[in-house]
Amino acid sequence: MSEGLATVSYIGATILFILSLGGLSNPETARRGNWFGIIGMGIAVLATVLGPRVSGGGIALIIVAMAIGGTVGLYAAKKVQMTQMPELVALMHSLVGLAACTIGFASYIDTSTVFATPAEQSIHEVEIYIGILIGAVTFSGSIIAFGKLSGKVGGKPVLLKGRHWLNLMALLVVIFFAFVFLGSDSGAMRGISLAVMTLVALGFGVHMVMAIGGADMPVVVSMLNSYSGWAAAATGFMLSNDLLIVTGALVGSSGAILSYIMCRAMNRNFISVIAGGFGTGDGASSGASAAAAPQGEVKAVSAEETAEMLREAKSIIIVPGYGMAVAQAQHTVNEITQKLRAKGVNVRFAIHPVAGRMPGHMNVLLAEAKVPYDIVMEMDEINDDFPNTDVAIVIGANDIVNPAAEEDPNSPIAGMPVLQVWKAHTTIVMKRSMASGYAGIDNPLFYKDNNRMLFGDAKKMLEEVAKGV
Repeated sequence: MSEGLATVSYIGATILFILSLGGLSNPETARRGNWFGIIGMGIAVLATVLGPRVSGGGIALIIVAMAIGGTVGLYAAKKVQMTQMPELVALMHSLVGLAACTIGFASYIDTSTVFATPAEQSIHEVEIYIGILIGAVTFSGSIIAFGKLSGKVGGKPVLLKGRHWLNLMALLVVIFFAFVFLGSDSGAMRGISLAVMTLVALGFGVHMVMAIGGADMPVVVSMLNSYSGWAAAATGFMLSNDLLIVTGALVGSSGAILSYIMCRAMNRNFISVIAGGFGTGDGASSGASAAAAPQGEVKAVSAEETAEMLREAKSIIIVPGYGMAVAQAQHTVNEITQKLRAKGVNVRFAIHPVAGRMPGHMNVLLAEAKVPYDIVMEMDEINDDFPNTDVAIVIGANDIVNPAAEEDPNSPIAGMPVLQVWKAHTTIVMKRSMASGYAGIDNPLFYKDNNRMLFGDAKKMLEEVAKGV
């Protein structure tokens, strides 16, 4: 394939990637957007492999590598459960960071490239240094995020004494060795500079994500998505590949925008998320006074009583959470929804921007169960409707329906926009126990007069409710 044809293919792939992002912005066009992305990536890979930069022997190695990677990808797609998607996404981000690091070191070791001027060589070395830096932070941070999301690492933030000073020192070390790397004529010193910077960046990635509490993990997943995009863009600069630069910039910027949207949905700013500390993980509201602790008596209901309340209701709002994902109860939820709608009941779903463990987690689960898109509403669209709702049923959600965000100024989530389920005539919360949510914060909703608790495995209880309905 000629250089011109490869360039045209890259432009076509870029257009398809942009169309893919546009399609993914709406559930009804998401499947089409996915196909745009798949076709675009297929064109990009073919244009690269068959382009003028890859020799015959290189093609054979690339095909072997693609076969291995494709096999792993197909296996993961078939075996990974929907509840494991957040940690899988984090793991994929780590691979992008690792790729940026290895390509950076390969570019440094490769001496075959001849530069026209010393300035061009200096620019290339800056690209290598920054690419390895971003890649190392993305790699180690994503590994820790994977551990937290999968439960292998505790959700409680690890806050080292003087951690901000440690971060500042790490930044100064990185800047110092950048000058050494760019200014030294010694190959040994340049290699040592890269190695030290990489170790510092790896340590910073671990420290940064370890300091972030469980409640902020959806934002962390989005943030690491942005980092992986910038790592890919840096790789594109190192390889002088325009498509990688554009694709990385698309992923990096869209991830940054999504992180901003999610921070706004949690009444947090990006700097406070990176600073860490939210989500104590110990079941207590840090900073909340004893007087502000939930008071009252919990009223439990059976599945039969729940079914009766749903049968008598005219308007129902369902709030899905991570508990629904763990129980794999989305199909049973759809069955109940269909039965109620057949009886003329107005059933809708309310989705909080940070419900679950990653952006769009609940939307994906409901789409998998074939819940109609037009009854799945975002928080801003449906929050004002709770006062006119007969029954609000919360399935495995906690922090996103916590009234302490509006009623307790001492709560760690004070000011965070939440779904106001307690304003419905009756609220039913489905949980296994009275344990606190992922943020480790008590929920006064459980003790309100109009709230009922349906304890047990969500799928089993909902199957009983479905029979009653």
